[in-house]
Amino acid sequence: MADKDKKMTVEEAGRKGGEATADSHDKEFYQEIGKKGGEATAEKHGKEFYQEIGKKGGEATADSHDKDFYQEIGKKGGESTAENHDKEFYQEIGKKGGEATADSHDKDFYQEIGEKGGNARAKNNGED
Repeated sequence: MADKDKKMTVEEAGRKGGEATADSHDKEFYQEIGKKGGEATAEKHGKEFYQEIGKKGGEATADSHDKDFYQEIGKKGGESTAENHDKEFYQEIGKKGGEATADSHDKDFYQEIGEKGGNARAKNNGED
């Protein structure tokens, strides 16, 4: 049997089609179809859908990564944010965080964290 009579698997056909598409389209094409797909998914599914898949993804990532992984991505994220935002950005998010914390905690909470902070500072300064 000649090669031209050989049937292609679905996987092979998909790969060839993907390669042909990649050869004939640029980054903007993929960004646009990704955006359209995201919008369609958002219209079809509500906020709870995204919360659930985010939770599942977070749990799967936590199961397969250690503390060092999270420290590294946190560092990279912090550096990227610092490069893209100014002092006012940090003041605004700090204010929002402080307001949210104040709304959900009482005086005892602040006394406890103040005491912990004071103890940590004393320990770091060699005061026991």
